[in-house]
Amino acid sequence: MVLRFLLLLFVVALLAASYLYLDYRKFTETPLTIARPDATIDIARGETYRTIVDHLRSAGVTQASPWYWRALGRELGIEGKLHAGEYALAQGLTPRQLLQKMAAGEVLQHHFTIVDGWTFKQLRVALASDAGLAQTLTTLPDEEIAHRLGIEDGHPEGWFLPETYSWIKGDADFDVLKNAHAAMQKTLDKLWNARASDVALESPYQALILASIVEKETGKPEERPLIAGVFARRLKFHMRLQTDPTVIYGMGDNYDGNIRKVDLEADTPYNTYTRDGLPPTPIALPGLPALEAALHPAPGDALYFVARGDGSHEFSATLDEHNRAVQKYQLHHR
Repeated sequence: MVLRFLLLLFVVALLAASYLYLDYRKFTETPLTIARPDATIDIARGETYRTIVDHLRSAGVTQASPWYWRALGRELGIEGKLHAGEYALAQGLTPRQLLQKMAAGEVLQHHFTIVDGWTFKQLRVALASDAGLAQTLTTLPDEEIAHRLGIEDGHPEGWFLPETYSWIKGDADFDVLKNAHAAMQKTLDKLWNARASDVALESPYQALILASIVEKETGKPEERPLIAGVFARRLKFHMRLQTDPTVIYGMGDNYDGNIRKVDLEADTPYNTYTRDGLPPTPIALPGLPALEAALHPAPGDALYFVARGDGSHEFSATLDEHNRAVQKYQLHHR
Protein backbone atom coordinates (compact mmCIF):
# COMPACT_ATOMS: atom_id res chain seq x y z
CA MET A 1 0.00 0.00 0.00
CA VAL A 2 2.81 2.41 0.89
CA LEU A 3 4.65 1.63 -2.30
CA ARG A 4 1.48 2.10 -4.32
CA PHE A 5 0.84 5.44 -2.60
CA LEU A 6 4.38 6.64 -3.21
CA LEU A 7 4.16 5.53 -6.81
CA LEU A 8 0.88 7.44 -7.16
CA LEU A 9 2.47 10.57 -5.69
CA PHE A 10 5.38 10.23 -8.08
CA VAL A 11 3.04 9.89 -11.05
CA VAL A 12 0.96 12.91 -9.92
CA ALA A 13 4.12 14.97 -9.39
CA LEU A 14 5.45 13.93 -12.79
CA LEU A 15 2.19 14.84 -14.46
CA ALA A 16 2.10 18.20 -12.63
CA ALA A 17 5.70 18.93 -13.57
CA SER A 18 5.01 18.00 -17.17
CA TYR A 19 1.95 20.23 -17.24
CA LEU A 20 3.87 23.16 -15.73
CA TYR A 21 6.76 22.67 -18.14
CA LEU A 22 4.47 22.52 -21.18
CA ASP A 23 2.45 25.46 -19.90
CA TYR A 24 5.63 27.45 -19.33
CA ARG A 25 6.86 26.66 -22.85
CA LYS A 26 3.48 27.68 -24.22
CA PHE A 27 3.80 30.97 -22.30
CA THR A 28 7.23 31.74 -23.74
CA GLU A 29 6.05 31.30 -27.34
CA THR A 30 2.50 32.68 -27.14
CA PRO A 31 2.14 36.26 -28.42
CA LEU A 32 1.55 38.93 -25.81
CA THR A 33 -1.76 40.76 -25.59
CA ILE A 34 -1.16 43.86 -27.73
CA ALA A 35 -4.26 45.81 -28.64
CA ARG A 36 -2.80 48.43 -31.00
CA PRO A 37 -0.19 48.11 -33.76
CA ASP A 38 1.56 51.26 -32.45
CA ALA A 39 1.69 50.14 -28.81
CA THR A 40 4.85 50.81 -26.84
CA ILE A 41 6.12 50.32 -23.33
CA ASP A 42 8.52 52.62 -21.55
CA ILE A 43 10.98 51.10 -19.08
CA ALA A 44 12.38 53.68 -16.72
CA ARG A 45 16.02 53.77 -15.72
CA GLY A 46 16.63 51.81 -12.53
CA GLU A 47 13.60 49.51 -12.78
CA THR A 48 14.28 46.00 -11.47
CA TYR A 49 13.32 42.88 -13.34
CA ARG A 50 10.41 42.37 -10.94
CA THR A 51 9.07 45.91 -11.47
CA ILE A 52 9.42 45.48 -15.23
CA VAL A 53 7.23 42.38 -15.06
CA ASP A 54 4.76 44.27 -12.83
CA HIS A 55 4.81 47.05 -15.43
CA LEU A 56 3.95 44.58 -18.20
CA ARG A 57 1.14 43.09 -16.14
CA SER A 58 -0.35 46.45 -15.18
CA ALA A 59 -0.25 47.52 -18.84
CA GLY A 60 -2.37 44.46 -19.71
CA VAL A 61 0.34 43.03 -21.94
CA THR A 62 0.46 39.77 -19.98
CA GLN A 63 -1.53 37.96 -17.31
CA ALA A 64 0.99 35.16 -16.94
CA SER A 65 2.38 34.26 -13.55
CA PRO A 66 5.39 36.33 -12.42
CA TRP A 67 7.05 32.98 -11.72
CA TYR A 68 6.94 32.18 -15.42
CA TRP A 69 8.55 35.52 -16.22
CA ARG A 70 11.18 34.91 -13.58
CA ALA A 71 11.90 31.44 -14.98
CA LEU A 72 12.22 32.89 -18.49
CA GLY A 73 14.57 35.59 -17.25
CA ARG A 74 16.79 32.97 -15.64
CA GLU A 75 16.63 30.73 -18.71
CA LEU A 76 17.84 33.62 -20.89
CA GLY A 77 20.31 34.82 -18.28
CA ILE A 78 19.16 38.41 -18.60
CA GLU A 79 17.79 39.30 -15.15
CA GLY A 80 19.41 42.59 -14.17
CA LYS A 81 20.62 43.14 -17.75
CA LEU A 82 17.57 44.77 -19.32
CA HIS A 83 18.03 48.25 -20.77
CA ALA A 84 15.79 51.19 -19.98
CA GLY A 85 13.99 52.85 -22.85
CA GLU A 86 10.93 52.80 -25.07
CA TYR A 87 10.14 49.53 -26.81
CA ALA A 88 7.74 48.83 -29.66
CA LEU A 89 5.17 46.16 -28.87
CA ALA A 90 4.56 44.72 -32.29
CA GLN A 91 1.60 42.41 -32.58
CA GLY A 92 2.76 38.81 -32.50
CA LEU A 93 5.64 39.58 -30.12
CA THR A 94 6.29 36.75 -27.63
CA PRO A 95 7.62 37.09 -24.07
CA ARG A 96 10.92 35.53 -25.16
CA GLN A 97 11.31 37.98 -28.04
CA LEU A 98 10.43 40.96 -25.85
CA LEU A 99 13.03 40.10 -23.22
CA GLN A 100 15.64 39.49 -25.89
CA LYS A 101 14.89 42.96 -27.35
CA MET A 102 15.21 44.54 -23.92
CA ALA A 103 18.45 42.70 -23.19
CA ALA A 104 19.88 43.88 -26.52
CA GLY A 105 18.69 47.45 -25.95
CA GLU A 106 16.68 47.50 -29.18
CA VAL A 107 14.77 50.60 -28.17
CA LEU A 108 12.21 52.18 -30.48
CA GLN A 109 13.80 54.42 -33.11
CA HIS A 110 11.94 57.56 -34.13
CA HIS A 111 12.86 59.57 -37.22
CA PHE A 112 13.14 63.22 -38.12
CA THR A 113 13.65 64.28 -41.74
CA ILE A 114 15.37 67.50 -42.79
CA VAL A 115 14.19 68.44 -46.27
CA ASP A 116 16.57 69.67 -48.95
CA GLY A 117 16.20 73.42 -49.36
CA TRP A 118 14.69 74.17 -45.98
CA THR A 119 15.94 77.32 -44.29
CA PHE A 120 17.18 77.14 -40.72
CA LYS A 121 13.98 78.93 -39.71
CA GLN A 122 11.89 76.15 -41.27
CA LEU A 123 14.06 73.54 -39.57
CA ARG A 124 13.45 75.16 -36.19
CA VAL A 125 9.69 75.18 -36.78
CA ALA A 126 9.72 71.48 -37.70
CA LEU A 127 11.77 70.59 -34.61
CA ALA A 128 9.45 72.57 -32.36
CA SER A 129 6.40 70.75 -33.77
CA ASP A 130 7.83 67.29 -33.04
CA ALA A 131 6.09 66.43 -29.78
CA GLY A 132 8.36 63.48 -29.08
CA LEU A 133 11.54 65.51 -28.83
CA ALA A 134 12.42 67.33 -25.63
CA GLN A 135 12.21 71.03 -26.48
CA THR A 136 15.30 72.92 -25.29
CA LEU A 137 15.82 75.49 -28.05
CA THR A 138 12.51 77.32 -28.39
CA THR A 139 13.63 80.45 -26.51
CA LEU A 140 17.20 80.54 -27.80
CA PRO A 141 18.23 82.91 -30.61
CA ASP A 142 19.94 81.48 -33.68
CA GLU A 143 23.27 82.94 -32.59
CA GLU A 144 23.22 81.07 -29.28
CA ILE A 145 22.40 77.78 -31.03
CA ALA A 146 25.29 78.38 -33.43
CA HIS A 147 27.60 79.09 -30.49
CA ARG A 148 26.60 75.82 -28.79
CA LEU A 149 27.40 73.94 -31.98
CA GLY A 150 30.77 75.63 -32.38
CA ILE A 151 29.78 77.63 -35.47
CA GLU A 152 32.18 80.50 -35.11
CA ASP A 153 30.46 83.27 -37.06
CA GLY A 154 27.14 82.77 -35.27
CA HIS A 155 25.17 82.03 -38.45
CA PRO A 156 23.71 78.48 -38.42
CA GLU A 157 22.08 78.75 -41.85
CA GLY A 158 23.15 75.96 -44.19
CA TRP A 159 25.10 73.95 -41.63
CA PHE A 160 22.71 70.96 -41.32
CA LEU A 161 22.70 68.10 -43.82
CA PRO A 162 19.23 67.25 -45.15
CA GLU A 163 18.53 63.59 -44.52
CA THR A 164 16.59 61.41 -42.05
CA TYR A 165 17.95 61.15 -38.51
CA SER A 166 17.04 58.57 -35.87
CA TRP A 167 16.34 59.50 -32.28
CA ILE A 168 15.04 57.73 -29.20
CA LYS A 169 12.71 58.80 -26.43
CA GLY A 170 14.47 61.24 -24.15
CA ASP A 171 16.49 62.86 -26.94
CA ALA A 172 16.15 66.60 -27.42
CA ASP A 173 15.83 68.91 -30.41
CA PHE A 174 19.46 69.88 -29.91
CA ASP A 175 20.54 66.24 -30.30
CA VAL A 176 19.04 66.15 -33.80
CA LEU A 177 20.69 69.46 -34.69
CA LYS A 178 24.05 68.25 -33.39
CA ASN A 179 23.88 65.08 -35.49
CA ALA A 180 22.81 66.99 -38.60
CA HIS A 181 25.58 69.55 -38.10
CA ALA A 182 28.21 66.83 -37.66
CA ALA A 183 26.91 65.09 -40.80
CA MET A 184 27.20 68.31 -42.80
CA GLN A 185 30.74 68.97 -41.56
CA LYS A 186 31.84 65.46 -42.45
CA THR A 187 30.16 65.51 -45.86
CA LEU A 188 31.42 68.97 -46.77
CA ASP A 189 35.00 68.13 -45.79
CA LYS A 190 34.91 64.92 -47.84
CA LEU A 191 33.48 66.63 -50.93
CA TRP A 192 35.84 69.60 -50.62
CA ASN A 193 38.85 67.29 -50.63
CA ALA A 194 37.52 65.60 -53.78
CA ARG A 195 36.46 68.81 -55.57
CA ALA A 196 37.12 69.38 -59.26
CA SER A 197 40.56 70.81 -59.96
CA ASP A 198 39.21 73.95 -61.65
CA VAL A 199 36.83 74.98 -58.85
CA ALA A 200 37.65 78.60 -57.99
CA LEU A 201 35.98 78.63 -54.59
CA GLU A 202 38.32 79.55 -51.76
CA SER A 203 36.91 77.53 -48.87
CA PRO A 204 34.42 74.80 -47.93
CA TYR A 205 32.15 77.53 -46.55
CA GLN A 206 32.02 79.22 -49.94
CA ALA A 207 31.06 75.84 -51.40
CA LEU A 208 28.27 75.62 -48.83
CA ILE A 209 27.00 79.07 -49.80
CA LEU A 210 27.07 78.30 -53.52
CA ALA A 211 25.41 74.92 -52.98
CA SER A 212 22.56 76.58 -51.10
CA ILE A 213 21.93 78.87 -54.09
CA VAL A 214 22.04 75.92 -56.49
CA GLU A 215 19.57 74.13 -54.21
CA LYS A 216 17.06 76.98 -54.33
CA GLU A 217 17.43 77.59 -58.08
CA THR A 218 17.02 74.01 -59.23
CA GLY A 219 13.72 72.36 -60.07
CA LYS A 220 15.15 69.34 -61.86
CA PRO A 221 17.94 67.28 -60.29
CA GLU A 222 19.82 66.82 -63.57
CA GLU A 223 20.19 70.58 -63.91
CA ARG A 224 22.10 71.16 -60.69
CA PRO A 225 25.59 70.80 -62.26
CA LEU A 226 24.50 73.04 -65.17
CA ILE A 227 23.30 75.79 -62.86
CA ALA A 228 26.38 75.42 -60.68
CA GLY A 229 28.44 75.81 -63.87
CA VAL A 230 26.70 79.09 -64.72
CA PHE A 231 27.39 80.51 -61.26
CA ALA A 232 30.98 79.27 -61.28
CA ARG A 233 31.66 81.04 -64.59
CA ARG A 234 29.97 84.25 -63.47
CA LEU A 235 32.17 84.27 -60.35
CA LYS A 236 35.23 83.60 -62.47
CA PHE A 237 34.40 86.47 -64.83
CA HIS A 238 33.50 88.80 -61.90
CA MET A 239 29.87 88.98 -63.00
CA ARG A 240 27.19 89.44 -60.39
CA LEU A 241 25.22 86.27 -59.72
CA GLN A 242 21.85 88.04 -60.07
CA THR A 243 19.86 85.21 -58.54
CA ASP A 244 16.38 85.81 -57.10
CA PRO A 245 16.56 83.34 -54.17
CA THR A 246 19.31 85.39 -52.52
CA VAL A 247 17.17 88.52 -52.80
CA ILE A 248 14.20 86.69 -51.31
CA TYR A 249 16.32 85.45 -48.42
CA GLY A 250 17.51 88.99 -47.74
CA MET A 251 13.91 90.26 -47.68
CA GLY A 252 13.13 87.96 -44.76
CA ASP A 253 9.55 88.27 -43.50
CA ASN A 254 8.87 91.05 -46.01
CA TYR A 255 8.69 88.52 -48.82
CA ASP A 256 5.02 87.90 -49.67
CA GLY A 257 5.46 85.42 -52.50
CA ASN A 258 6.22 87.99 -55.17
CA ILE A 259 9.50 89.63 -56.10
CA ARG A 260 9.31 93.05 -57.74
CA LYS A 261 11.74 95.39 -59.49
CA VAL A 262 11.98 97.51 -56.38
CA ASP A 263 13.03 94.41 -54.43
CA LEU A 264 15.78 93.66 -56.94
CA GLU A 265 17.05 97.22 -56.56
CA ALA A 266 16.87 97.35 -52.75
CA ASP A 267 20.38 96.72 -51.45
CA THR A 268 20.86 94.10 -48.75
CA PRO A 269 23.88 91.90 -47.97
CA TYR A 270 22.06 89.12 -49.85
CA ASN A 271 21.07 91.05 -52.97
CA THR A 272 23.27 89.58 -55.69
CA TYR A 273 21.87 92.12 -58.17
CA THR A 274 23.46 94.98 -56.21
CA ARG A 275 26.49 93.22 -54.73
CA ASP A 276 29.39 91.29 -56.18
CA GLY A 277 30.32 87.73 -55.34
CA LEU A 278 28.62 85.30 -53.01
CA PRO A 279 26.23 86.37 -50.24
CA PRO A 280 27.70 86.37 -46.71
CA THR A 281 26.04 83.10 -45.63
CA PRO A 282 24.12 80.22 -47.17
CA ILE A 283 20.47 80.90 -47.90
CA ALA A 284 19.17 77.38 -47.22
CA LEU A 285 20.19 73.85 -46.27
CA PRO A 286 21.70 72.29 -49.40
CA GLY A 287 21.33 68.56 -49.93
CA LEU A 288 24.08 66.22 -51.03
CA PRO A 289 23.34 66.57 -54.81
CA ALA A 290 23.59 70.37 -54.58
CA LEU A 291 26.87 70.13 -52.67
CA GLU A 292 28.27 67.77 -55.27
CA ALA A 293 27.16 70.08 -58.08
CA ALA A 294 28.79 73.13 -56.49
CA LEU A 295 32.11 71.29 -56.30
CA HIS A 296 31.76 69.57 -59.69
CA PRO A 297 30.05 72.15 -61.91
CA ALA A 298 29.29 71.16 -65.47
CA PRO A 299 31.62 72.61 -68.13
CA GLY A 300 30.24 74.85 -70.83
CA ASP A 301 29.87 78.48 -71.89
CA ALA A 302 26.42 79.34 -70.49
CA LEU A 303 26.31 82.48 -68.35
CA TYR A 304 22.55 82.87 -68.09
CA PHE A 305 19.45 80.77 -67.53
CA VAL A 306 15.74 81.41 -67.37
CA ALA A 307 12.91 79.23 -66.12
CA ARG A 308 10.77 77.62 -68.79
CA GLY A 309 7.81 77.27 -66.46
CA ASP A 310 7.95 73.49 -66.15
CA GLY A 311 10.75 73.31 -63.60
CA SER A 312 13.49 73.28 -66.24
CA HIS A 313 15.65 76.13 -67.53
CA GLU A 314 16.87 77.53 -70.84
CA PHE A 315 20.63 78.16 -70.74
CA SER A 316 22.31 80.89 -72.81
CA ALA A 317 25.89 81.93 -73.50
CA THR A 318 25.17 85.54 -74.45
CA LEU A 319 22.92 88.29 -73.17
CA ASP A 320 21.10 88.49 -76.51
CA GLU A 321 20.28 84.76 -76.36
CA HIS A 322 19.16 85.18 -72.77
CA ASN A 323 16.88 88.12 -73.60
CA ARG A 324 15.25 86.09 -76.35
CA ALA A 325 14.72 83.23 -73.91
CA VAL A 326 13.19 85.61 -71.37
CA GLN A 327 10.89 86.94 -74.09
CA LYS A 328 9.86 83.40 -75.04
CA TYR A 329 9.40 81.80 -71.65
CA GLN A 330 8.45 84.61 -69.29
CA LEU A 331 7.14 87.77 -70.92
CA HIS A 332 4.72 85.87 -73.20
CA HIS A 333 3.36 83.96 -70.21
CA ARG A 334 2.49 86.99 -68.12
